[in-house]
Amino acid sequence: MKSKSNDKISKYELLAPAGDFPMLVSAVKAGANAVYFGLKEFSMRDNAKNFLIGDLKKINEICGKNVKKYLTINVIVYDNEIKKIEEILKKVKGKVDAIICWDLSVINLCRKLKIPFHISTQGSVSNSESAKFYRDIGAERIVLARELNLDQIKEISKIVPVECFIHGAMCVAVSGRCFMSLDLFKRSANRGMCTQVCRRSYKITDEEGKELRLNRNTVMSAKDLCALPFMDKLKDAGIVSFKIEGRNRDARYVDTVTRVYRKALDKKLSREEIEEGLQELEKVYNRGFSSGFYLGVPTSDDFSNFENSGASTKKQFIGKVTHYYPKAGVGTVFISAGELNVGDEIVIVGKTTGIEKTKIERLEVDKNSVEKAVKGYEIGIKLPRVRVNDEVYLIKEA
Repeated sequence: MKSKSNDKISKYELLAPAGDFPMLVSAVKAGANAVYFGLKEFSMRDNAKNFLIGDLKKINEICGKNVKKYLTINVIVYDNEIKKIEEILKKVKGKVDAIICWDLSVINLCRKLKIPFHISTQGSVSNSESAKFYRDIGAERIVLARELNLDQIKEISKIVPVECFIHGAMCVAVSGRCFMSLDLFKRSANRGMCTQVCRRSYKITDEEGKELRLNRNTVMSAKDLCALPFMDKLKDAGIVSFKIEGRNRDARYVDTVTRVYRKALDKKLSREEIEEGLQELEKVYNRGFSSGFYLGVPTSDDFSNFENSGASTKKQFIGKVTHYYPKAGVGTVFISAGELNVGDEIVIVGKTTGIEKTKIERLEVDKNSVEKAVKGYEIGIKLPRVRVNDEVYLIKEA
């Protein structure tokens, strides 16, 4: 499978998240130069589906020679886990391009086994001396702390290759050292199990029980990072890898965000193209957009008004593909929920397919043309290359 950017190797690495196979395939098809993912254990995104060691063969087949693979082992590590992590590293050696880590126990194991490693943003590297230390013990790259501006990044990039986030969720604890989830629900954010309690609405109550009404009660929910409007400044800062956050998202999110930033990395966007890109990004999961720390310290305007997503569109599950006829480019879909109409936009998601999009131009039921089909119908429609049991979703205005 070819990445959109594989025909010409890009000067800049676009690094996309993969929480499952549909996301992985979507990232590769959309133009990612590299993907990062976790296994069922020791990943900062425990809620993502993640992968098994046995999946690495298929992952390598999907990525081919030109899309790099980075495995995250970036949680806090305890003594009783070190032996198991070493066993995992021995099994993945030669099957991934690098390990993303920060705990010195994992770093030492990578050094011992001669496995390339990158320092995770969890390491909070925010100065040149720290960068030199990690470089000198063998780190090939550092994912810098999120609280750095462009000038600070430029200085550190002279010391060691750096990777920075360009899009996706930001934490009120900045580089992720938060204890709220553990305190309230016994699920540690630093073990990949964050319940994102900071995203909720809160009331402020004094000792007498009096409540303070807030204009915006999602007082700890940061907007998502969106660097699209100033990507050229990031290119000039010496960044080698541009990272998209989102292993807990879905294939549609990965496809949209990767395509938008692929274009921004491959050329200088006009003002009109930036606006078009922002409109596309607004269609998928987001909590509003912020420039993070890149252009200055965030203000109160960088906190979100949304407790959940502010996406301008949403997807609704409709059913599954029951047959596909590649020569004719048509297939059948059994509608198990909702309804479809001529003119609707749909996406098809599957483990091998990744994601495909299409607009319904004609609907058939029992070979008769209809304008609408509802739950319980099996319909015939023109489809791009999909597979039996792929899931079909209707795209609607939010």
